[in-house]
Amino acid sequence: MAWRDTRRNRGKLVLFLSSIVLGIAALVAINSFRYSLQHAIDDKAQSLIGADLVIGMNKEPDSLALAIVDSVKALGDRSDENRLTSMLYFPKSNASRLVQVRALEGGFPYFGAIETIPESASRTFREGRKALVDHNLMLQYEAKPGDSIRIGNQSFVIEGELHKIPGQTALTSTIAPAVYIPRQYVDETGLLQRGSRISYYYYFDLPDTVEPDTLGKRLESRFEEYGMFYDTVETRKESMGDAYDELARFLALVGFVALLLGCVGVASAVHVYMRDKLATIGILRCLGMSGKQAFLVYLFQVMGMGLLGGIAGAVLGSAVQLLLPQLFKTFLPVQVDAYFSIAAVAQGILLGVVVSVLFALLPLLTIRLVSPLITLRASIEHLTNQRDPLRWAVYGLIFLFILVFSRWQMGTWWQALSFTGGVIAAFLVLALLAKGLSLLVKRYFPVNWGYVWRQGLANLYRPNNQTLLLMVSIGLGTALIGTLYLVQRTLLSEVSIAGSENQPNLVLFDIQNAQRDEVINITKAQGLPILQLDPIVTMRLEQINELTGAAVRADTTLDISPRTFTREYRVTYRNQLSEAEKTVKGNWTGTYDGKSELVPISLEEGYAERIKAEIGDTLLFNVQGAPIATQIVHLREVDWNRVQSNFLVVFPAGVLEDAPQFHVLMTRSANDQQAAQFQRQIVEQFPNISTIGLDLILKTLDEVVSQISFVIQFMALFSIFTGLLVLIGSVNVSKFQRIQESVLLRTLGASRKQIFAITFLEYILLGLLAAATGLVIAFAAAWALAVFSFEVEFTLLVWPLFVILGVVTLLTVGVGLLNSRGILNRPPLEVLRREA
Repeated sequence: MAWRDTRRNRGKLVLFLSSIVLGIAALVAINSFRYSLQHAIDDKAQSLIGADLVIGMNKEPDSLALAIVDSVKALGDRSDENRLTSMLYFPKSNASRLVQVRALEGGFPYFGAIETIPESASRTFREGRKALVDHNLMLQYEAKPGDSIRIGNQSFVIEGELHKIPGQTALTSTIAPAVYIPRQYVDETGLLQRGSRISYYYYFDLPDTVEPDTLGKRLESRFEEYGMFYDTVETRKESMGDAYDELARFLALVGFVALLLGCVGVASAVHVYMRDKLATIGILRCLGMSGKQAFLVYLFQVMGMGLLGGIAGAVLGSAVQLLLPQLFKTFLPVQVDAYFSIAAVAQGILLGVVVSVLFALLPLLTIRLVSPLITLRASIEHLTNQRDPLRWAVYGLIFLFILVFSRWQMGTWWQALSFTGGVIAAFLVLALLAKGLSLLVKRYFPVNWGYVWRQGLANLYRPNNQTLLLMVSIGLGTALIGTLYLVQRTLLSEVSIAGSENQPNLVLFDIQNAQRDEVINITKAQGLPILQLDPIVTMRLEQINELTGAAVRADTTLDISPRTFTREYRVTYRNQLSEAEKTVKGNWTGTYDGKSELVPISLEEGYAERIKAEIGDTLLFNVQGAPIATQIVHLREVDWNRVQSNFLVVFPAGVLEDAPQFHVLMTRSANDQQAAQFQRQIVEQFPNISTIGLDLILKTLDEVVSQISFVIQFMALFSIFTGLLVLIGSVNVSKFQRIQESVLLRTLGASRKQIFAITFLEYILLGLLAAATGLVIAFAAAWALAVFSFEVEFTLLVWPLFVILGVVTLLTVGVGLLNSRGILNRPPLEVLRREA
């Protein structure tokens, strides 16, 4: 019976159930890509780190740390690498750029390869004063193999173009282009100055009898004690898998929103479809069919269409996932080959059936209450007024489904509850506004307005109106796009460089004491202001209230990171707070009078919370061999988003002036030419000093955020197109209702032009209101994400929202009119024949 009943209605069923296809496709594509990525990481895991075991540290190793490294070297082959940031100077083009210098010694990589052009350059550069330079950097500065470059005080010949390093992504090479040099020449560069940020890496090729993870775990406590870290194939696979899995989960949730929109379309379309079928159901009841049997007939129809929709979505998703490796290639450390995932396809098909049935149950439940008298009485109002306890059970199932699916995608119940609550809140806001709009128009109907206006407004509350459906589907899709855009602009605004004259855009660091005065003179001679000049002293924390690092490692209940005692702190001293700092608690005098044994210091409030310290607590610092006992007398709130140097710990003047230190200077150039000339002069006279152009950082960050945003918006388009499909389906399913209205209006004397204007008015009002409401929700969601998740100041950019509002409204009107075009040409006789 279910199959036979679909003969005249298969087009309608396929159309309104096609609204779930894009949601299923998005989920299948993301899950297939996740499996493909995991397969690629598993298959190429060793090439990600290029060795069996990597040991690293961010400070110069002492004799005890070197003893640990040497003990591992006894087990296998070892390569050493020093990483530091420095200015790379191109004499040919007279240009410079900040790069990551990698000084390498040994046979690294043991797995995978350093990919270069020519291929032999990855081996031959180790044999003399030669270098490998990132190929994008060479293109930018028009360099080629054989040209000379200068790093610090030493010149090198470019041996080849560097294309790929084990474990490096295109994104990281954009932010910090790499340059390889032989390690034996790193001392000659003069870059190993006091205060320079240098990382030390040791790569090991272990014999098959040694298990890297077992070795790493056995030495883990000693690694923590000396501020070292380690990486193996398994730890890299785990960390990378977790990182990219989080991204996949987020994108899957974006696809899930598209699926939920499709579910709204299913529920609404089935509701209209069932109203159209009431006469048929009444006849079947007269012929002896029970309410349960009638319910099952149409349930099987929905299940069949859900199965077909799931299959179609799985096929489309499998095709879309072929594009995802290209979209993500900037962020991926390995080449991902997309492959057909049976698990993802099976999940998609099953999901198609489940959501179709689940969201169609509400309108299907009314079939059980259809009386055979429906064939004699045209009124069906008694159906909608009857209470059915099963409806609340269905509502509960829908809530449980969204919650469980969100938990599966997000990993924690708290995140799942937050997401589910947000989605339901958005649905409720849109639904309540739609209902409120219908009631307000009906209650305060403008009886004195023109004929077209009255008819267009009446369509918002007449039986079988589309107000609720379109408000929810179009509004939620608009809310998603608007939220993504507003969050993107807010994050960009936090790092953007304003046009203020006092805002720095050039930073010089690693300025030694002997260079300080001359650098200041050069800066002033170039006509640049000294906006900030801070001395920086490196030190380590030994004790917190007599609590040592060993005690913290032994007692995990203290909830203090062991890294608190192993990291190097870069602190400053001054007698006043900066513009980015605000007193939270205590008093800051800024000058040490020498009367107290404890030096008064100021801590950033967040750091104080992390180390469980308060006003009055004591901290013991090791300032490069000299112990200094301090007491916390002041807590500060620091605006870390300001373009200036900020510090966790600030000492008063009169304590650290004679300690070994370096300086950071911030200035502002009027244009790129002035900045380039200044940087060139600094590099020529002081090769150890690095300069960063913050405009370049902003540009790079803007490109990165734009790429991420493009990927997210690509997935969000599934929601928009789903909303359009829901719109098309709802208009098509209710087309006969529109034909009846059109015939009645034409019988009463309305022209085709007036009917067209009525339809246009209805859809422009719905599209405008749905899009506007969606943007209001987007504003609220973006504000909440900015304030509570990202903890930044929310920035509202208005004009793009008007663009989104106009585009969505025009799409709604266009689709509505296009799908209603046949209504105007239907003769009244067609309606009379159908009624007969």
